[in-house]
Amino acid sequence: MQYPDRWQSLDVTLCHDWLTGMRGGERVLEILCEGFPNAPIVTLIHNASVISDTINRHRISTSGLQRIPGIFKNYRAFLPCFPTTIACMPRATGNLVISTSHCVAKSLKSDARTRHLCYCFTPMRYAWTFQDEYFAGRPVKALLARPLLAMLRNWDRRTASRVDRFVAISEHVRKRIETHYGREADVVYPPVNTHLWTPGETGPKSFAFDLVVSALVPYKRVDLAVQAYSQSGFPLKVVGVGGELERLRKQAAPNIEFLEWQADEKILELYRSCRMLVFPGEEDFGIVPLEAQSCGRPVCAYHRGGALETVKEGETGVFFSEQDESSLLDAVDRCAAVDWDSAKIRAHAENFGVQRFIDGLNRSIEACLNPA
Repeated sequence: MQYPDRWQSLDVTLCHDWLTGMRGGERVLEILCEGFPNAPIVTLIHNASVISDTINRHRISTSGLQRIPGIFKNYRAFLPCFPTTIACMPRATGNLVISTSHCVAKSLKSDARTRHLCYCFTPMRYAWTFQDEYFAGRPVKALLARPLLAMLRNWDRRTASRVDRFVAISEHVRKRIETHYGREADVVYPPVNTHLWTPGETGPKSFAFDLVVSALVPYKRVDLAVQAYSQSGFPLKVVGVGGELERLRKQAAPNIEFLEWQADEKILELYRSCRMLVFPGEEDFGIVPLEAQSCGRPVCAYHRGGALETVKEGETGVFFSEQDESSLLDAVDRCAAVDWDSAKIRAHAENFGVQRFIDGLNRSIEACLNPA
């Protein structure tokens, strides 16, 4: 990777919503940490035991939530407190704030002379989208949450003015930023680490299982994959942790294996060995399908959201149009019937490499620091 020389001369603060695991957002933050090795990080909470050394090496400032017992497992219950919490954190100073945000990081206050670039994963997901998934089967909770969500939407829209320039992770998210904030945004796709995620030297003679790699939260719709594969009987391995784990275990037939958290080395082995990656939810972008494609494996994805920008129908995977078992299983059968060209799938993923991300983000940084 080659970082712009100019980055070394900038006084930068990084702001991330929370550090409670290594997911797609944290992979982006890692690259920023390497590009700005002296930048402090501001975040609501920080669980160092599940965060990479690349991030942990930085000076990390947390909020008062950090001192609450059990916060790392229950932080989402404190959502109503997040706006006040981020408002109480010290103002950022220096040349530039770069927030990597899907919740409150974009609302960090800064000095008047400090420019703020937000790499936006999505406008606050809890307030604007996927409410049906989060409150499915809980009508009373949904009713009680309405005033809170309205307050959060108003706050989220209002504090968007603290950002000087938005960068969206996809066209899908760019449209959301325009709709919810009334702001324009650049589009710079998140990076896939094509040096880590690589095809095996020789592929397996037969593919004995399909794979889901996902946080186990409602909007990811892992429940749909569990229901469908419980019906089909074909082996499915599920990598991930989250609040839905126990509920999914109870739904699953014996052919479904929950591997919970796995190190990258194990996930690499699973990507290389799976028949296909199953991606059942609507994502803002979705780095996991590109990781699988970087390993030469096809993707069976829901035909909405960021997957439309990362999966090429008939070349690197197939889509299903309805979030129901029959539509998913039909797509799985179509995917399984194709003799996929692993090299072609890999070549597509290389279009989303780390250097392309760095170069694109640098253009946005320069535009933020030197507005027309």
